[in-house]
Amino acid sequence: MRAAAAAVATAVATFQWGGERLELLAERAAWDPHRRTLLLADLHLGKAESFQAQGIPLPSDGDAATLNALLELAARQRPEQVIVLGDLIHGRLGLTAELRAKLAALPELLGCRLRLVGGNHERGNWIAGLAQEPSQALGPWWLSHEPEARTGLLNLCGHLHPVAQLGGKGDRLRLPCFSYCPRTQRLALPAFGALTGGMPLPGQERQWLVADGAVLEVHRRRRGRP
Repeated sequence: MRAAAAAVATAVATFQWGGERLELLAERAAWDPHRRTLLLADLHLGKAESFQAQGIPLPSDGDAATLNALLELAARQRPEQVIVLGDLIHGRLGLTAELRAKLAALPELLGCRLRLVGGNHERGNWIAGLAQEPSQALGPWWLSHEPEARTGLLNLCGHLHPVAQLGGKGDRLRLPCFSYCPRTQRLALPAFGALTGGMPLPGQERQWLVADGAVLEVHRRRRGRP
């Protein structure tokens, strides 16, 4: 039978793991209050320019929306550091002189250190002043771009662009979500970028939808059962 979903909206969802706490934000980022660290993934800056270079007329306003959202979030949270879990940029074709200048100015605008765990879209690209770091531990978290299980640590990753599907045939809604897999101890963050698609993940994963400035934890149940 088809699964139905019930949800309760909150401004921020709290995720507890091993006595530690993460806040799942409606801006599609995670906040570690103990370490005052803002975690996000998959901005894909320069994506429109990459497509334009291949003759596809994608509008160029995606970067502005993504960067403005990040700056507003940093102004509110006042992090000590921002860590991007890969795919800050979309690729070489989109890494224009204008984008390089924006990236160079970003730490000062954020008011804190900017760090990058290298993703597959960064490979072969060099960004001045922003080294691509390997996957690593941050307290109880294992930070990576692609999913990487680590015994005793919760894997926080990007790459998957998770979305959840609600509704049935002819009336289906796809929303970005945080998706937790208890089997592999992995929490996938939704893509932060404005010009990104998404991939549905297994419905049995614990999921928090992001919509209309709120985070909604979804509880799936079988129809016909209490």
